[in-house]
Amino acid sequence: MGNRLKAARSPYLLAHAEDPVDWYPFGEEAFRKAQAEDKPIFLSVGYASCHWCHVMHRESFQDEEVARLLNAHFVPVKVDREERPDVDAAYMRALVSLTGQGGWPMSLFLTPEGKPFFGGTYFPKEDRMGLPGFKRVLVAVAEAWAGKREAILEEAERLTRALWKSLSPPPGPLPEGAEEEALDHLERAFDPEWGGFLPAPKFPQGPLLLYLLARAWEGEERAARLLRPTLRAMALGGVYDQVGGGFHRYSVDRFWRLPHFEKMLYDNALLARVYLGAYKLFGEDLFLRVARETLDWLLSMQRREGGFHTALDAESEGEEGRYYTWTEAELREALGEDFPLARRYFALGEDLGERSVLTAWGEAEARKALGEGFFAWREGVRAKLQGARRRRMPPALDDKVLADWSALAVRALAEAGRLFGEERYLEAAKRGARFLLAHMYREGLLRHTWRGSLGEEAYLSDQAFAALAFLELYAATGEWPYLDWAQRLAEAGWRLFREGPSLPLPAKEVEEGALPSGESALAEALVRLGAVFGGDYRERAEEVLAEKARWLARYPHALPGALLAKALWERGTELALPLPSPLLEAARGAFLPLTQLVLGPAGALPALEGREAGKAYVCRRGVCLLPVDRWEEVEARVRGDD
Repeated sequence: MGNRLKAARSPYLLAHAEDPVDWYPFGEEAFRKAQAEDKPIFLSVGYASCHWCHVMHRESFQDEEVARLLNAHFVPVKVDREERPDVDAAYMRALVSLTGQGGWPMSLFLTPEGKPFFGGTYFPKEDRMGLPGFKRVLVAVAEAWAGKREAILEEAERLTRALWKSLSPPPGPLPEGAEEEALDHLERAFDPEWGGFLPAPKFPQGPLLLYLLARAWEGEERAARLLRPTLRAMALGGVYDQVGGGFHRYSVDRFWRLPHFEKMLYDNALLARVYLGAYKLFGEDLFLRVARETLDWLLSMQRREGGFHTALDAESEGEEGRYYTWTEAELREALGEDFPLARRYFALGEDLGERSVLTAWGEAEARKALGEGFFAWREGVRAKLQGARRRRMPPALDDKVLADWSALAVRALAEAGRLFGEERYLEAAKRGARFLLAHMYREGLLRHTWRGSLGEEAYLSDQAFAALAFLELYAATGEWPYLDWAQRLAEAGWRLFREGPSLPLPAKEVEEGALPSGESALAEALVRLGAVFGGDYRERAEEVLAEKARWLARYPHALPGALLAKALWERGTELALPLPSPLLEAARGAFLPLTQLVLGPAGALPALEGREAGKAYVCRRGVCLLPVDRWEEVEARVRGDD
């Protein structure tokens, strides 16, 4: 029969277009219908690579009986959380307030005005696993709406007022001691045996790892003690795809062994940068290997035109993890004479019935057995397994392009091209940047979603993440159009930051778990632009961070993106290199997480005015030291060792 999702752009919404449920996209049409018919809204939020979203789809949304209940008593609204992160953020906070936990699929019941009053995540069709059946939930909510309307409306209004109050604190001064408090908290939560932070499930938390990396670079030993074992454990565990490279979304256990198998573009873009920097800082070849393999996975997700696909599904052939896991017989057939040592290297265990998730827990044993031949042996084993895996049905690809996630990939590849001096990474970053501007920039804003055609929505994260990506491309190439675009996009982000609310609930994500917030990224971009252009960029960055001051004071460990921007604002440096300069190659190959590189002819930019070619100028908060011409002196100054 089809429904109103047939014209959708999102693969996730299109997968529901033939449901018997009369789905509406989130928007005015749905709200008008709910108000005209005096029906509550059933809001279902998920995404294409979400395993339990697929399960609920098969069990309930394709079921005629469930569809009759939904269509008769509710206005059903379906949302792709990746396409509408504002809707997801607003209502996920409401769900957590209602139930104490969140997740996807998100299942919320709203008043016709969009105010939440009841919800959950995954509901089985019938009562199961201690969960109420979805049919029973629908009947109970419909009866409550008919018989207890006044109490429901009062509860919805109370929750809405509380959310606006808690998520709209007044700005304040940046708290002192927030960074030390964050490290104190992380030390208490740290898992000394397996790395990461308890309790399980354990997420890679790219923004947090990037913050710890910057602190470790500054010489903070506590940050290094938290970071290095975590990166090793993640790299050797099943959360990392030992065959194809790249990280799965999270580990369900504390050992990083059994993952939730979807692979997200944003995780891998952030983690590629983490492992790049960790290799530069600590010099461990494991970190270099993981960085390169993760970057190569990013390249595999790049469209020919330059944009990046969003994610790979968790399941294939109707089974979660089927593509990534192995039986002992499959490994034996694929590896032949390499199987005996590979069995110990991969630490086989029956994680999912007879199927095993591959780890690299036996790496030390394999290195000892093979010596210098270990690296060639491992690559040979990976090549054999990749060949065998190519004969399997692959997971579904979410092929829409998101501007902010693509910008994260552009930044990672540009940084890799700069640090390694490798053109293939840099060319991929340039193609990604060209795609953003050619296909996703319209009327002064980067639009959020593209899939053959361009969506209307534009978010702060799109502008801010892209501004940082273009700043990295400028640092890697010295090409000024990238700097111009970084400035233009940051200005667009600044305008969006100052705009008022447009949803019934505040669309703010306080915690920065999987992604830094758009506000934190904007603050970082503004500080970096201030290093290049001067002006009021630093003051604007302070204004953005001031919006998060209350939250930074209460739980700074949950805001690593804001902490990183704060560290850059307080202790960051600019390194001006008037060209030509004999220090250019060393500067581009250096890992300097709290430094903005400024390149160009003397006098061409405010940061280069009055500068002499061939010298290096290090400045912190507008105070510049005497120029130097030796790289060792430059490094000492950017670290604050001068």
